Amino acid sequence: MEEKSQRYNSLIVKDEENRKILIGDEKCDKFDYLVAVACGVIGGMIDIFLVGSPGDSVLGKWTDKQVDSTVMAFAKKMGWSPKVGNENNVRSAIGYLENGSSRTGFSGFKVNYDQSKSTQVGDRFKMAPKNHHMLSLAHSPDIVGLFFSILNQFTLTSSFIAKGQIITISTDTFELQGGNFIAKIFCAIGNWFGHIMSDIAGSSGSVVRGTGVVMPFYELFGLCKFGKFNVGKDKQDLATIATRAFQEGYDLRSALAQAIPVVITDLSIRLIWALRCYFQYKMPLKDCIPTQKHADLRVMLLFGNGTLCLMDGIDAVIRSGGNFLTFFLRFNIIAWFRFVTLVLKEIFIRVGIKDVLQKDIAAYQRINEVLTTYLKQLEQIDINQFKKEAAEYNKMLQRLSDAISSEELNGILLECYEEIGILKPWEGNFDEHMSDNNKRLVFK
Repeated sequence: MEEKSQRYNSLIVKDEENRKILIGDEKCDKFDYLVAVACGVIGGMIDIFLVGSPGDSVLGKWTDKQVDSTVMAFAKKMGWSPKVGNENNVRSAIGYLENGSSRTGFSGFKVNYDQSKSTQVGDRFKMAPKNHHMLSLAHSPDIVGLFFSILNQFTLTSSFIAKGQIITISTDTFELQGGNFIAKIFCAIGNWFGHIMSDIAGSSGSVVRGTGVVMPFYELFGLCKFGKFNVGKDKQDLATIATRAFQEGYDLRSALAQAIPVVITDLSIRLIWALRCYFQYKMPLKDCIPTQKHADLRVMLLFGNGTLCLMDGIDAVIRSGGNFLTFFLRFNIIAWFRFVTLVLKEIFIRVGIKDVLQKDIAAYQRINEVLTTYLKQLEQIDINQFKKEAAEYNKMLQRLSDAISSEELNGILLECYEEIGILKPWEGNFDEHMSDNNKRLVFK
């Protein structure tokens, strides 16, 4: 009874430890809040003055150059060898990726879903070169784009989001390389990625910056044919505003610039938290790793990213002057997505799954304890003795299987008894022993 009580108390202690690991009992002090807000303010200032909107973004110009460098590096991997003085011409690299070169034998990443004008889709909806990367689902750098790219290449179709719905048209003949289905799938994925790389920095014919590809899942705004928002003297729905924002440069390169203040805010909070844990609270180094299991760190990230989003929203509202398109262009969608994700995760942890996880953690720990005990028992086994006994057992089993009569089988069993050292429950001859009423079978 005492042993059961001790075991029960031990489980209670472990469950409490698991609860602390899961939801954390750490509390933020005033310095934690100050650090979080300060980091958020720094991120907000970077967002307001260095990110802004695509047309006047300081960091946007830097991310544009990084994307251009990436495209040129990728083109060189594909065999692009520019002429002297043309090494930094990204338009030349884009043209090479789009059309290939007979000199190198590279055919380019041509696809059947690259229609860019309304006339090429039978005038079923309005489309122009500056917005076809958003309307065409296969041009999206996400799982949606990959799916529709493979689908379009195999079915000789093009899929678009227009008028709030998905529209599919037939295209010209297009043959995927590859000798079997799997090879064709890989070819389709390669075409999708290569074509994205040829479009991510704009088109080869763009005189100015040009529109690249959308940020991941941004194309789904095309389904949002609702709302009436002020844009100058007009009122437009969300899908139209999102498309116009893309045409103004609100693309993947802009998203990279928007991600910079978010990353700075997040990393600075994590760094300061880890330094305080190590130097101020003298915690072991392994406990200073900034993971989601620390409740105080999660709260700091919420406050920091919330401050960043608050500053971004206020700036967008003030500078928009009531024009929702201007507001949308200055709206840091990456920061808001990060903040909403953090909020939902915290709600999920504190309300949705903590009890289930506690039970799972306790169960896994009990399983681990049993496995540890079993491994210790295995370590005590004499493997050589085990092999020797197994060999004797197999030898005996073979002799029994070779027996052809019950008398022979009985004799083999008696011999095995003597070899193994098992005491027989009778004395002398078995039949004589059983015939004597005073005799008994004695098993030892």
